[in-house]
Parts: sequence; C-alpha cells; structure tokens
Amino acid sequence: AATAAQRAAHRRLALVWAGRIGLAVLVIGGWQAFTTWGIVDPFFFGQPSGIWQRLIDLFQHGTQFGSFYQNIWTTIEEALVGFAVGSLTGVVFGVALGQSRYLSDVLGPYIKMVNAIPRIVLGSIFIVAFGIGVAPKILLAAVLVFFIVFFNAFQGVREVDRNVLANVRVLGASRMQITRHVIVPSALTWIIASLHSAFGFAIVGALVGEVLGAQSGLGLVIKTAQNNFDPNGVFAAMLVIAVIVLGAEWLIGKLEHRLLSWRPPSPSETNVL
Repeated sequence: AATAAQRAAHRRLALVWAGRIGLAVLVIGGWQAFTTWGIVDPFFFGQPSGIWQRLIDLFQHGTQFGSFYQNIWTTIEEALVGFAVGSLTGVVFGVALGQSRYLSDVLGPYIKMVNAIPRIVLGSIFIVAFGIGVAPKILLAAVLVFFIVFFNAFQGVREVDRNVLANVRVLGASRMQITRHVIVPSALTWIIASLHSAFGFAIVGALVGEVLGAQSGLGLVIKTAQNNFDPNGVFAAMLVIAVIVLGAEWLIGKLEHRLLSWRPPSPSETNVL
C-alpha cells in the first residue's frame, strides 16, 4: 500500500510538472509565433526572444544606473527589510488587538482609515518626507505587508478555541504564558498563510516607490524602459521579479513546514499524500 501511494504521488508530481511546462511552452511559443507572424505588434508587446536578449544584455552590460546586479539587490534589500518590519509589527498589533476588545474598538477605525489610503499616495508622501533613498521604499513595503499580516493575525487570535483558553486559565497560566503557548501557536496558521502573499506586496511596495523616485532598483529600470518604449526591457525586469518572488515563496513554504510540523495534516493534504 505504501509503495502504491508513493507511485501515485510520483505520477501526480510528474503530471503537474508536465502541465506546468506545457502551459509555459504554449504561452511563450504562441507569443513568439504571433509576434513573428505580425498578428501581435512586438513594438508594444515585446517578443520572448527579444526579452531574453535584453535580459542577457542587462546582466552583461548593466544599466545607466549601474550594474544590473546592484539594481536587483537594491529592490531585494528594500523588500526584505520592509517585509521584516511589516510582518513583525503586523503580528504584534494583530495579537495585541485580537486579545483586547478595548484596544480593537479604539484603534480599529484608525487602522481601517489608514488602510483605505491609496498606496501610491503614501509613497508620494514618504518620498517628499524622506527623499529618494531606500527609506521611503522600505516604509511603503512595510505598510503593504503590515495590513495583510495584521488582519490575518487579528482574525487568527479571534478564532482561538475559547474552551482551550478557559482550561489553561483554570490551570493557572499567566497572560504571557497563554499568549506564548496557546494564542500564538493557534494563530500561526493564519499568520504564515498571510506571509505567502505579503512578500509579493513587499516587492510591489519597493517597486512603486522606485517608480515614483529612486536612484537605482528594478522599478527604475522598468520606468526607464517604459519611457524609452522598450517593452522587452520591461518584461525582462518583470521576469527577474517573478524569479525573486518564486524563490521567496519557496523559502516561506519551507518555513511554514518547519514551524507547523506539530500540526496534523489537513484533509486536503491527506488526500494529496
């Protein structure tokens, strides 16, 4: 039975990868064919072969703002710091407000009001206040990440089983012990789930800040390519961004597996296995 299940899992994995590769070949091949045949204008939509050549050129010769590697690292640095700051503050505020109805009632309207402000407006304010360095990009990335993590952490705390909380209080657990050993582990599934999309928003925050005003970064590369009517350059930078986000998603998945190893598999996970 175990051998049969293992074979089924391997067969399913092979089918998944075959579907992924087939879809990529279909999209890229169709894109290349349509632009070659003149059905789609490559001047506006670029061409896969041109994107690849532009990507090689960027890595070999860099940009007018310096090495392409340096521009990539600038965006990654801004996104990572913003992701860390936004995640940490989101978890702290989410757990604190989730446990205190008074704090949630007082601060809730203000949090919703700030969340309603368009992010591009916040980016402009940050650049006016802090210049075109890395600080406004980090702040914008942190703001985008904060609200995603905060609302998930807040809801995760509210979803903790009240019977479990009552039992640990009867056993004499302190407030700190309840938070550390019951509330945070229970809400961890919600928090980790939010991190999967949060890093993508951190990249978006960094890119938007760079488009608004920067000295280096992938957002500036995209903006320059756009101004020069270079769709291949835009798509080349977007391809690099996609690789970065996929790598971060893989690392977050590993973190999730490690932190939630104590959790029994869900029915969907059991069916997959």
